[in-house]
Amino acid sequence: MKNLELINQIEAYIRGELSQEERVAFEKLRCEDAAVDQLVVEHQEWMNLMAAYGERQRLQHAMDLIHEQIDVHALKNELMPASVKVFQLWKKVRLQVAVAASVAIIAVLSTLIFSGHLAENLTGYSALRREINNIKRSQSDLAKNITKKSKGPVNPGEFGGTAFALSSNGYMVTNYHVIKDADSLYIQNASGDSYKVKTVYVEPEYDIAVLQIVDPEFVSLGKLPYTFKKSTSDLGEDVFTLGYPRDEPVYGKGYLSSRTGFDGDTVAYQVSIPVNPGNSGGPLLDNKGNVIGIISGKQTRTDGAAFAVKSNYLLQTLKEIPQKELERDLAINKKNTLAKLNRTEQIKKMQDYVFMVRVY
Repeated sequence: MKNLELINQIEAYIRGELSQEERVAFEKLRCEDAAVDQLVVEHQEWMNLMAAYGERQRLQHAMDLIHEQIDVHALKNELMPASVKVFQLWKKVRLQVAVAASVAIIAVLSTLIFSGHLAENLTGYSALRREINNIKRSQSDLAKNITKKSKGPVNPGEFGGTAFALSSNGYMVTNYHVIKDADSLYIQNASGDSYKVKTVYVEPEYDIAVLQIVDPEFVSLGKLPYTFKKSTSDLGEDVFTLGYPRDEPVYGKGYLSSRTGFDGDTVAYQVSIPVNPGNSGGPLLDNKGNVIGIISGKQTRTDGAAFAVKSNYLLQTLKEIPQKELERDLAINKKNTLAKLNRTEQIKKMQDYVFMVRVY
């Protein structure tokens, strides 16, 4: 009975039904007796739950009354045909839509893969072969760059890069990725003279390709002014390159920033030097005019980080060429005439031995 009386008192307190004196006395009891206070809190929560339950019941009853007044079958007959038509149309075209979407995705991925952009984005490394067909220029502008002596085709080709002379009798070197899958190859010098070349030997592991001029118009390049360095170059050493990112030779200056290439590749150097598509295959030289490497690529996520295959791997590749593949002797020059020249004079001498590669 005492518990029932307490519950009744709590409910009266919560509802505000106690007199002022009774309310003051009850609040004093709550302060003095923690059990009573806890019972008030719990009973308040219970009453709130009961009130919420009653509200839900009233809402459900109101909804039932509304539902009884709605003609469900009439609404179904009125609305269902449109939805059925949409569903049936979707069933008919969903296969075609899926196929079209798949074709679009495959086309985009194929374009990225074959153009090399996907690999570049994933790895951060970009080979520097130039897509000539993407360069807008008129045939008349191209003709200005080709002299009357040139026997090469007027068509600029599909891809381009750079090559430079290994010997005076027509042997050249470039990157393997520049000439890969080529049907025919031509080189063109700064004066516009163009010669047909063939591939003599490739070493994909080092990204090296050795070419030979086979054009009847070719006689000789003359004695090379540079030599090929066998030892490793030092960090911070000044370097420069000549290449064909455009239809004319472009000079680039920088320094050797690492003895290893991309991702720690020991075959290459990292150099801080400006390079662009078309520079692949160009010579990398030190201040004394020694070829220390072959420009091959750059890092897409870091400005100014280019890579060059070390010259000692080029010399190693030349030793591995079977003698039967060589129609003429391939003798490497051992006398350097660039060492005492200033940079401007070095470039003037180098231009006759650096060529644009045109790939068909």
